[in-house]
Formats: sequence, C-alpha cells, structure tokens
Amino acid sequence: MDVKIASTWKNKLKNEFEKDYFKHLVSFVKLEYKHHTIYPPRKLIFNAFDHCSFDELKVVIIGQDPYHGSNQANGLCFSVADGLRQPPSLQNIFKEIKTDLEKPIPVSGNLERWASQGVLLLNATLTVRANAAGSHQNKGWETFTDAVIRLISEGKENIVFLLWGAYAQKKGEIIDHNKHHVLQSAHPSPFAAYRGFFGNKHFSKTNEYLRKIEKNEIEW
Repeated sequence: MDVKIASTWKNKLKNEFEKDYFKHLVSFVKLEYKHHTIYPPRKLIFNAFDHCSFDELKVVIIGQDPYHGSNQANGLCFSVADGLRQPPSLQNIFKEIKTDLEKPIPVSGNLERWASQGVLLLNATLTVRANAAGSHQNKGWETFTDAVIRLISEGKENIVFLLWGAYAQKKGEIIDHNKHHVLQSAHPSPFAAYRGFFGNKHFSKTNEYLRKIEKNEIEW
C-alpha cells in the first residue's frame, strides 16, 4: 500500500502498511473524510513523521488524540497551527518550559520547530471527527503507533521518551528502558498539571541527557 509518509519512516514501516488492520484503517479513514469533517487535514495526518526523520530522532513525546476543535490539529501532538489560541495543555507545557529553562512563552503554538530538531510528537490516534473526541479510537491507529514505538525502541538507542499521564505511560510499556531514557510525570492538562507535571523539569533533563550522549540540545 502506498502511504504518503516521509521516506525514512516509509522504508521502516512498509511491512506494517501491508497488514490487514492497516488496510481496514485506511478504508475507514477515507470514508470518514468523505462524509464528515475530520482533523487534521488529510495532508497532515503524518505531519509528525514528515518533520522528524527516523535518522535524526532524539526525543519522543506521546499524546492521545488530535485536537477536535476547528482547524486546531496539525498532525503533531499538543501542537496547533500558527495564529490559533494555545489550548490549556499546551499553555501548561510552555509554563513549565518558562519555569524550567527561563524561556519566554512563545506566541505560536506550532511545534514544528521542535519536530525539525528531532522531536517526534506522536499522537496515539492520528485522526478525529470534528467535535467528537475519541471518535477514531480503536479503529487501528493505536496498533500502528504501537508499531512505531516498538520500531524506535528496537531500532534506535538513547532516545528520550517523555510520557505524560497514565495513557502515555501505559502505551510506553513496550519501550526498552535499558536502551532509552524514559521520563514520566502527570499530564499537562489543567486537571492534572498540578499533580506533578509542573516542576518535572523534563525539558532541562532532556537536554542534560542529550549533552551527556554528545547530541545537540533541543531549543524548546
């Protein structure tokens, strides 16, 4: 099956694209785009991969669902397109960066700038119906993104995984902690951020680890 995804990932995942579950997923997603408003736009479904090559990968952040509000989702977890109001979880991420690294909160919530530095911003589910949170869960996306995480865990070394909240931590159970640097905390949502996300210092800890393994730090 010809999937429009960056070549460094396509070569690694080509066997996954031939599996029955993925073919069923593609059929479902095509019908959804035909009959409903779906986010992100079709061309941005694999945006996280297109901006972060497998070869240059340094950090993985695992989210759950794309934003389901009007034109928010841009294919990167927690990220929104330029010019849009930053959602609460993203606001809290920027607040923690400000406290941790003494950096000003940026105007734009578009995190493509992180992705281009080697940060894979991976949602567990890559599409969603407008105003219907979780509407594309349990259709096959989670199986695909598990395969991506397993590929990274087995095929790379010394990757920093940032697992925020119980969902990401459960999904991250397949990561080999002996090969990779795994940081866990509460989720940045307003319901959980004060229970351990604020003060986790994951951004400085990530850069400290990257320096240790002689890789360029992320400009958060």
